[in-house]
Amino acid sequence: MKPLTGLRIADFTVHAAGPFCTHMLSQMGAEVIKVETALRPDIFRKSHAVYGRQGPATFDQVSSNKLSVRLNLKHPEGVALAKKLVGVADVAAESFRAGVMSRLGLGYEVLRGVKRDIVMVSVSSSGQTGPESHFAGYAPLFGAWGGLGYLSGHADGPPVEMRHVMDHSVGMHAALATLAALNRRRRTGEGCHVDVAAREVASSLVGDFLTAASAGVSVGRMGNDDLTRAPHGLFPTADTDRWLSISVSSDAEWKVLTTIIGQPHLADDPRFATQAERYANRRALDAPISDWTSGQGGEAAAERLQAAGVAAHLSWAASDIVSDPHMRARGAILDVAETDGNRRAAVGRPARFAGDDAPGITRGTPALGGDEDYVYGELLGLSGAQISALIEDEAIY
Repeated sequence: MKPLTGLRIADFTVHAAGPFCTHMLSQMGAEVIKVETALRPDIFRKSHAVYGRQGPATFDQVSSNKLSVRLNLKHPEGVALAKKLVGVADVAAESFRAGVMSRLGLGYEVLRGVKRDIVMVSVSSSGQTGPESHFAGYAPLFGAWGGLGYLSGHADGPPVEMRHVMDHSVGMHAALATLAALNRRRRTGEGCHVDVAAREVASSLVGDFLTAASAGVSVGRMGNDDLTRAPHGLFPTADTDRWLSISVSSDAEWKVLTTIIGQPHLADDPRFATQAERYANRRALDAPISDWTSGQGGEAAAERLQAAGVAAHLSWAASDIVSDPHMRARGAILDVAETDGNRRAAVGRPARFAGDDAPGITRGTPALGGDEDYVYGELLGLSGAQISALIEDEAIY
C-alpha cells in the first residue's frame, strides 16, 4: 500500500506548478481527479512542439496517474457538481490568480461549508493576500521575483531565466504544505486553507544570500564558481558538448588531482598551496585542468577521478538519465503506457518507502473527461440520464 492510499484530491490546478504538486501526491498513492473543460483547455494540454516532439509533453509530465473529468465552472450546475466532488475529497487544490476561486463560487469558506474539514491548497505567484496578490506570474517571473535568477549566470552576463525548475520547486513545497495540513487535520479534526506563493518559494532557496544582504554583503552571479572551493566547475572533454563537473574540497584531493592530470608540480605551487589560495587564483587553474580534460573521454575521466576520491561527473543530458541503469533499477525512470498505445519514459517519485515496491506512475496521461463514468457515476452517484442531461446543458463540457 502506498503511503497516501485512500486520500482523494479534487484538482483544479492548471499549467505546471500546481499540477506538479498533485502529481507528486498521486505518485504516493493519492487519487487525483483533475477538473478540466473543453471550453478552455489547460494550455499545456494543447499539442505544441517542445522537447523535440509534437505533443503535450509538458502536460504529460504532470498529469500521469490522474483521472480526468470535464466541468464548466462558468455554469451554475457545473459549480454545483464541483461542490459535490469536493464533498467526497480530502483536498481541493487550485492554482488560479488570487480571488478567482471565490468569484467562481468555490472559495475556501464556501468549500468549508460543503465539507468542514476540507484542506484547500492555493498556489499562486504572490499569495492570496498582500498588495501584489493580484499579480499574474509564470516560472521565469518566480525566479526573478525571488532573487534566484539574479544569482544565476556569469558575472559578465545577465541574470538567467529559471523555468520549469521553478514550477517544480513550487509544486514540491505545495505538496509538503499539503501533507502538513493533512497531519494537522488528523490531530485536530480541522481543515485549513494552505496559501503557497511561488515568489516566496524562490526566496526560500536563496536564504543564505538574503542573510548576507541583511548584513550589507552583496553577492552576485558566480557562474560555475563555488563560494570557497577551487578548482570547481565544468571542463570540456574530448566528446562533443560533453562537460565534466569537478569539485575539489580539500588539499588532499587537490594533490590527487594534480597527479592524475600529469601536473604534480602544481601541488607545490604557492599560488595553490591551500584552499584559500587556490580560490584566490582559481582562474589560473582553468587552463591546466581543461588541457587534461579536453583530451579525455568524459565517462572514462569521471570514473578515474571518482575512483581516486575526487568528486567528478559528466553534466548529463536528459537522454543520459532516461537510459541510466541505476535510475531504471530504482524506478526513478520508468515507462508508462499512454491511451494511444504508445509507451514513453516518465520520471517516477523521488522517494522510496520500505515495503512499497509499486511504481509511482501506474497509468499515462488521461484523455479529457476520460474518467467521468467512475467519478460522476460511482463516486457521486449520478445516473446515466443525469450525466447525459448535464452534458447536453454544457455543465459537463
